[in-house]
Amino acid sequence: MISFPVYLDNHSTTKVDPLVLEAMLPYFTEYYGNASSKSHEFGWKAEASVDLARKLIARLLKCEPRDIIFTSGATESVNLAIKGAAETHSAKGNHIITTVIEHEAVLDSCKNLESKGFDVTYVKVNDSGIVDPKDIADAFTDKTILVSVMYVNNEIGTIQPIKEIAKLCKAKKILFHTDATQAVGKLPIDLSKLGIDMLSFSSHKMYGPKGVGALYKTGKLPRVRIARQIDGGAQEKGIRAGTLNVPGIVGLGKACEIAAKELENEAIRITLLRDRLYHGIISAVKGVRLNGDPAKRIPGNLNISIEGIDADSLMISMKEVAVSSGSACSSEAVEPSHVLSAIGLDKNLMRSTIRFGIGRFNTEEEIEYVINKISEKVNYLRSIAPSNNGKKQKKGEYAEV
Repeated sequence: MISFPVYLDNHSTTKVDPLVLEAMLPYFTEYYGNASSKSHEFGWKAEASVDLARKLIARLLKCEPRDIIFTSGATESVNLAIKGAAETHSAKGNHIITTVIEHEAVLDSCKNLESKGFDVTYVKVNDSGIVDPKDIADAFTDKTILVSVMYVNNEIGTIQPIKEIAKLCKAKKILFHTDATQAVGKLPIDLSKLGIDMLSFSSHKMYGPKGVGALYKTGKLPRVRIARQIDGGAQEKGIRAGTLNVPGIVGLGKACEIAAKELENEAIRITLLRDRLYHGIISAVKGVRLNGDPAKRIPGNLNISIEGIDADSLMISMKEVAVSSGSACSSEAVEPSHVLSAIGLDKNLMRSTIRFGIGRFNTEEEIEYVINKISEKVNYLRSIAPSNNGKKQKKGEYAEV
């Protein structure tokens, strides 16, 4: 059975898993205490639930519970990691390294620091969207204090060589942060072996609620020090002020518990769905380009450009299918995707790009429906293009609805 519209935008956000919702509900109506209240049972219950969530997250990421700091989401976690580390270590140096394809949370944090006197190097990637660890190392200076490279790109799904980069940073005693928002719950992550100093992620990308996320900060020696970015309380060991979102934290913990159990089998199933979608589309439609690395990508990501088709027009014509033309965080921006530009796409191909995000609740029937719908709408748009109405169509010209 197909539920309409078919939702294939799971990189933007995910449906809350019913088991996650079930775990959260009592904390709105029964166990609604403040986790910082130490004098009564409501507060004790809330605190115990937060502690359990910390353990469930640590179990998934293979780290210590004490190393998890709760935030309002990945954007806050990224800001806390990058700005907090830069501020604390500014006496050592003022140089930061990142890549040109990072999420805006990283790029804007770096721009903010540049306005305050920090130097930032933006390392390029290859045409598959993967950064060469050697290029990171070549950018090191004696003033480099922090490197931030995303684990998985949110648009094209490429997986970066995180372990290799972490090793290079460790050898030079440079802090390493990774935005793992699109990786946690989708890829196996073992923080006990990766050598990462800080890792940011969000709940709503992994079937948990919106408005909650976490920052992993290693407790191993030498300890990582970061300056708090929000004042007003001593929560989270004084690093992040503000009343803890207990229902959200419970939901995040449950989402991590489910991911720890289902990740391997789910990855196999979703990869099969993704591959069926891709092969179905390229069998039915000519002029399709795959963006990103064919192999080094997360299971649910499919990013394609369809020559001669305007992506916005295609999406408008497919109201029964929910997809995106890029990052939901920048979908209102007029400028073309900085990620697609970085991997060498021209403006015509960028305008023709669609991102599919396949997830836990998608079915084979939905994938077959989308293949047929894509074929139908692309053929229609091409049939009404100027080249089919007595006017010669130039290569790269777009059909509009």
